[in-house]
This record gives sequence, C-alpha cells and structure tokens, in this order.
Amino acid sequence: MQRPFPALSRLRTTHTAHPYVVDTALAALVLFAVSLQFLFPDEGGDPLSAAGFALGAGTAAPLIWRRRAPFACASVIAVFTPVMALYHRPPPDVCFGGMVALYTVAALSTPLKRRVMLAGWLTGAAVTMAFKEHAEPYEYPFHLLSLVSAYALGAFARVQRAYTAALEDRARRLERERATETARAVGQERSRIARDMHDILAHAVSLMVVQAEAGPVVVRSDPDRAVGAFEAIAGAGRDAMVQLRRILGVLRESTAPDAGRDPQPTLAALPELAALVEQAGLRVELTEEGEPRPLPPDVEVAAYRIVQEALTNCVKHAGAATVTIQLTWYAAELRLRIQDDGAGLSGAQGAGHGLVGIRERAAACGGTTEAGNGPDGGFRVAVTLPTASLGDEHPGGGRRRSGAGAQRLLHDP
Repeated sequence: MQRPFPALSRLRTTHTAHPYVVDTALAALVLFAVSLQFLFPDEGGDPLSAAGFALGAGTAAPLIWRRRAPFACASVIAVFTPVMALYHRPPPDVCFGGMVALYTVAALSTPLKRRVMLAGWLTGAAVTMAFKEHAEPYEYPFHLLSLVSAYALGAFARVQRAYTAALEDRARRLERERATETARAVGQERSRIARDMHDILAHAVSLMVVQAEAGPVVVRSDPDRAVGAFEAIAGAGRDAMVQLRRILGVLRESTAPDAGRDPQPTLAALPELAALVEQAGLRVELTEEGEPRPLPPDVEVAAYRIVQEALTNCVKHAGAATVTIQLTWYAAELRLRIQDDGAGLSGAQGAGHGLVGIRERAAACGGTTEAGNGPDGGFRVAVTLPTASLGDEHPGGGRRRSGAGAQRLLHDP
C-alpha cells in the first residue's frame, strides 16, 4: 500500500537510520537562528561580541547529543542560556535551543527528569526576566508559553510513539495468532484426510481379503459363488479408487481446482454400502426410525464413515454372521447403533485405530460415542450426532460452539 506522504516517510527513515546527521542539522539550524542577531543587528540595539556568539553556540551545539543524553543536553543548554542573558551581548531573544531540549526531554526522558527539567526551565526563565531583563508583565506569557508548548509537543510525540508501538505489538500478536490458527487448521485437515484414507482403505482391503480367501475355497464346488467373490473384490477396489481419487483431488486443488470434486458419501449410500459388505458373507440389516432430517455436510459424512468403519471392524474382527445398523432420528440428534452377533471384545483386545477414528469423527461434530460388548453378546457401537449446526435448524434454537476440540451443541432440548 502506498503511503500518503512519501517524503515524510523518507524523512522518518533517515531520522531513524542516521540520528546524528539529523540532530547535527537541527543544531546547525538552531545556531543559524541564534546568529540572526549578529547577521542582522539592530541599530542602537544590544551590543554584540564574540563571547556572546560563543554563548549562543553553547545553546545549540549540545543538541547533537540530544537523543543519546536528553537530560544532560538540556542541562548544559540550561546553563548557557542564563549566562548568555547575564552577559547580555546580546541577550537571547528566543530560547531556540531550550525549546528543542525541552521537547526532547519530554519525549524521551523518565517522568521525574521531565518534571525537574520543566520546573527548572520555567523558574530560571522567570527569574532571569524579572531580575535581569526587567521584563514587562505581558512578556512573561510569550516566553513561558513557548517553553510549555515545546514540552507539550514532546509529550504528544511520546504518547504517539507509545500508541504506535502498541499497535505494532498488537499486529505482531495477531499475526502470530493467525499463524497458529492456520497451523491448527492444517493439522485438523491432515487428520481428517488421514481418517478418510484409513476408513476407505481399511474397508476396501478388508472386504477384498475376505473375498480373496473365500474365492479359492468355492472355485471348484461353487463356481458362481467364486465369480461373485471376484466381482466383489473388483467392486471394492473400484469404490476405493473412486474415493481415493476424490481425496487426492482435494489435495491437488491448488493446481487443479476442478479435479476430484466428487461429492462425499452420505447416509443415502448406506444401502449400497450394506450390499457391498454382504458380498463378503456378512448379513446386514438396515433399519430406520423417526423422521429423517437434513444434516450438515460434516455430520452427514461423519455418520457414513462411522457406519463404514463399524462394518469394517465387523468383517475384520467380529466373526459375526449378522450386523444390524439402526438409525433413530430425533428433533435435535441422530442416533446410530451398529450391533453384531459376533464374539464381542475380549479383555486382551484393546480399541484399535478404527474405534479411535469413530470417536474423533463424532467428537468433531459435537457428538458422543459408546462402544463395547452388547447385553446379549456381540459388539455394539452407539453414536449420537447433532442434527443441526445453526440455531434456526431445530426447535431448540441450538447452535454449535466453534473452537478447538469437540464442538458442543448449545441450548439443545
């Protein structure tokens, strides 16, 4: 973005990069202002002398070090200025050096030094004007207000600099927070892709292994069943390839935006999924209760993947003959129950990656998971998922809270 005053920006850059160059130029400018009394003397005015010019130079030269030692610089000028007034050849008309020194002290020094220097300058100027210059009352406001104005400008510069520093610090903090959020989003997306790939590959490979083991057994006694097994292997492989292409297309989205944008599977694909699993010799019963409701896309995909992973576990580990998938719809939630009639989970068996992935998917949608042996045997996975992500999508006006970790459903009935 182009700045509105490039010349001012360049001056600030030079001021920061070469402080002595700028301060030397400022001291030279003050010295020039002090020298005007010698360059353009008034006829019959104050007497001039070389010593008077040297005293005037003493009020300008210390400004070269004004930012390195502002209090010492102002103190030296505070000595030369009354001496110049007492010497009176010529007396200082305007305290140019003193005003610059007060500005610097107000901008850079500590509060105690600022107050001491301001009080000293005002007192010294008033005493000098009263006892040496015998100034008229109307002259006091001009000289004293000039000093106070210089001090006020320095204080304003100090406040502005502090405000700018606070804004820059806030911008850096926001930038760090944005980078952290980006890294967290990348991590979450990476975990989601890993879960998808695990579910797809585990499901497809499990079906293919089961069919590949059953095919040779029946290839002579039941050729038709063997053909069906090989077709099931091919079907599982094709389905896995389609879904993997979709995931890889998302990963290549930055270079090929239109690649692999096939829609994610939804609950409408559960009958097809059940039919594919039945080809592996496992009977699947799919039941549904209640009135189906539109689900947010993330909940829809999570529900499908959870059922898919639960069926994969049945094929791989349960040794079951039948598995039941039950979907129960309520006003604010969808309950999934996958129950098989297999051997169940023994004490030596722990939860594998499949159950971990099921819990993560449910938690990411604001849902809960229960898994374990059923009361009548077998293994059961029960998942509850919210049916809405917006406040007006269900009667309770519920909404999910965003943030790290599981999203929670608020105000649900």
